[in-house]
Amino acid sequence: MISYWIKSTDIKESTYIPKYYDPEIIESITRLRPSHYLFSIGDLVNNQIITLTTGDEIGKSAYGTGDIPFVRTSDIANWEIKTAPKQGVSKEIYDEYSLSQNVNEGDILLVRDGTYLIGHNCFITAIDKEIIFQSHILKIRINKPEIFPPELFFLALNSPLAQKQIRSIQFTADIIDTLGQRINEVILPLPKDEKICNELKIEVLNALKTRTIGKAFIKHLPIIIETVLETNSPKPISDFLALPLSQLASVVTNRTVTAEFGEFETTWLPSSEIINNIYLPKYYDPKIQEELDRLTSTCEIKSMGQLRNENKISYYTGVEIGKMAYDTGDIPFIRTSDFSNWEILYDPKQGISEQIYNEYAESLDVQENDILLVRDGTYLIGTSCIVTKGNVKSLFCGGLYKIRVNQDKDIDPFLFLGLLNSFIVKRQIRTKQFTRDVIDTIGNRIDEIYIPIPKEKKIRDAISNAVKAIIFSRIQSRDDISRLSTLISMASN
Repeated sequence: MISYWIKSTDIKESTYIPKYYDPEIIESITRLRPSHYLFSIGDLVNNQIITLTTGDEIGKSAYGTGDIPFVRTSDIANWEIKTAPKQGVSKEIYDEYSLSQNVNEGDILLVRDGTYLIGHNCFITAIDKEIIFQSHILKIRINKPEIFPPELFFLALNSPLAQKQIRSIQFTADIIDTLGQRINEVILPLPKDEKICNELKIEVLNALKTRTIGKAFIKHLPIIIETVLETNSPKPISDFLALPLSQLASVVTNRTVTAEFGEFETTWLPSSEIINNIYLPKYYDPKIQEELDRLTSTCEIKSMGQLRNENKISYYTGVEIGKMAYDTGDIPFIRTSDFSNWEILYDPKQGISEQIYNEYAESLDVQENDILLVRDGTYLIGTSCIVTKGNVKSLFCGGLYKIRVNQDKDIDPFLFLGLLNSFIVKRQIRTKQFTRDVIDTIGNRIDEIYIPIPKEKKIRDAISNAVKAIIFSRIQSRDDISRLSTLISMASN
């Protein structure tokens, strides 16, 4: 849509935003009428088929008081909640809000307020236990699944038709974009053919199950790796992966990024041991060295700098292309907030043109199985993901390190990604981050991070194989959800 004519009598409530009346959306809805039931969210609410409720603003003083996730708009990505949301609250605060919010398996959380994040949503699963959510998020509960099953509602909400409508109706309220009450105007398609519905439902349930099992593994991995390295046994991996989905919720514990900071507060240190005039107590956390010393019996402990000097890995940062390059094309420009749970978002915020891509592509040299690690930020520092085949054609920002594992008999990219997400490595990263100007960074202190590499090949292989299998199964399931979301809104003869 670029421009079109509309009668003045068709203007609604003095709304003069052209995209609000996008004729392509109207045409798409018209084409679906013979083969689909078309429900507006407002009608579904009025007929009590669904219920919409908003979250709460609990105040910043509640942040960091515990490990029960307080889900914010940035914590929803790739149709799920991040494994380690930024903010956690205490049991007391959770109890204060949980009864009224009442989040259950099968509910859908939808971002209502923001800019790029509006329309993002997730399907609540069994492992998303004990959460509360902020007021910028809508909770959708399906009261009559016999009319509109939650899984099909989820697909319809993510269909190109619904997402295009969401973009067309969002507007600026004060300093933030929102859907406001216009969410009620969104039309959702549901195929009239019962066979098609059943097939879609089965497929999306399988995809969600696969992603949930993988998410549980990612969420629990720091504890799994810790146990594997200390016991020098791959059994904790196989034991966890053998658990049925029904048991995972009881095994996987809630945690937020604060778990990466550890419990260290103070220590005594001779002035002669001060390094490079660094006077941050956390930098010298003695528990980290104690743990690394314990692991020397089962692991080879090498710093990132040592591994680079030995040519086992290489790493460097990306580029800042300038905001003028944003939205010039569809090639992803990956930023610190553009990946979650080990994978790049299916819809990164910024796209660039072929010309800009070609200007930097050779020097950045993004390849399959490269690892991206957040260098600059606050809560996101240390977050990592792996580049898969579908993400190779991309650029990445200066706030990221690209780590390449060179051919080596002892380490591979999937093993390395697993080790980067262990508690012992995550806690080191947190002790090394510092504030530069107005932003936190790990800077060149990444060289000082020690990686515990298992000495036994069977341990290395067990970690690598599990991480690789989880990554590829989750990406395949993510692609399945995207494909099914398109299928549900396709006209059939």
